[in-house]
Amino acid sequence: MFETSYNEILNRVEQIDPIAYARSRNFLNGALTKLSPYISRGVISTRFVMNSLLNRGFKPVEIQKLIQELAWRDYFQQVWKVKGDEINYDLKNSQSGVKHHEMPCAILDGKTGIQAIDKGIHDLYNTGYMHNHLRMYVASIACNVGGSHWKTPSKWLYYHLIDGDRASNTLSWQWVSGAFSSKKYFANQDNINKYCNTNQKGTFLDVEYEEFGSRQIPNELLETCMPELKTKLPEPREIQIDQQKPTLIYNVYNLDPEWKKHEDVNRVLLLEPSHFNKYPVSDKILSFVLSLAENIFGIQIFTGEFNDLISKYDVKNVFYKEHPFNGHYKGTQENRDWMFDVEGYYPSFFKFWEKCEKQLGV
Repeated sequence: MFETSYNEILNRVEQIDPIAYARSRNFLNGALTKLSPYISRGVISTRFVMNSLLNRGFKPVEIQKLIQELAWRDYFQQVWKVKGDEINYDLKNSQSGVKHHEMPCAILDGKTGIQAIDKGIHDLYNTGYMHNHLRMYVASIACNVGGSHWKTPSKWLYYHLIDGDRASNTLSWQWVSGAFSSKKYFANQDNINKYCNTNQKGTFLDVEYEEFGSRQIPNELLETCMPELKTKLPEPREIQIDQQKPTLIYNVYNLDPEWKKHEDVNRVLLLEPSHFNKYPVSDKILSFVLSLAENIFGIQIFTGEFNDLISKYDVKNVFYKEHPFNGHYKGTQENRDWMFDVEGYYPSFFKFWEKCEKQLGV
């Protein structure tokens, strides 16, 4: 489903149809780009995608909807840059209606009784991917119908997402649950049927919208579970470092094969146990990351902490790309390739987008 060859990824970028995307993106069978795993892993950037479309001759107004959706990703990253660890907690409002800090077992097991949701969960386990609309449905069911605080089910989803982006995932769950928005997001069965091409009736979501605020937790969601989320990293092994050369540090959020491609440097993919203990990912995700890393000539894998790498190999001249997870790195930090020159915290996406829109020229 998701190629890992860099040339195949570039070909996928070239095949984007932004007009069809704008028309059909909310439908499960819509003309999606399926680029999110490569953007999340830093193989390509949002700016790269935008420039590719402009270079193909599309006018800014024609690609506005796709660029706006990409801008959501940059927006969430900017919020994370400013707020830091605060995104791990209710950011704007205390989530109301919280009954527990686990998640409904029916979601964990893919047995909610809602056909599109259950299929989406099983597909997630098999492929690592879930359509964005389905992610919103699942979050709404878990938090706003099932009474979960957003944190545990969001960690479960992040664990399984091949395009796992801590900012987008965490803040989207907060947006759905009302912790980072002005109101909770609900979807009823009619909405799910429309966008998922189903015709199901009689589920616990087969209600009018005004009924959601006063309903008890449905029986299907009463049993709760705590998912077991652990990452098995590759065993540590010796690597070779030429101390006369600069050392580039890659990680699961920077796998750019074009980064200083023609320079004579050490290239190290750093897998820190402390990071994955706090933010675990599945074996499928780690396998995907390691496969993407094969696009980077001469890269070596170091399983261990940043400070251990530096001290063990006496690494002195370090370069890395900016990312909120890299705050403890020491060396020369390089900026990421943002789509627009808009930085800082904006209380809403649309305040952020107003600034971006001016630069896009629509």
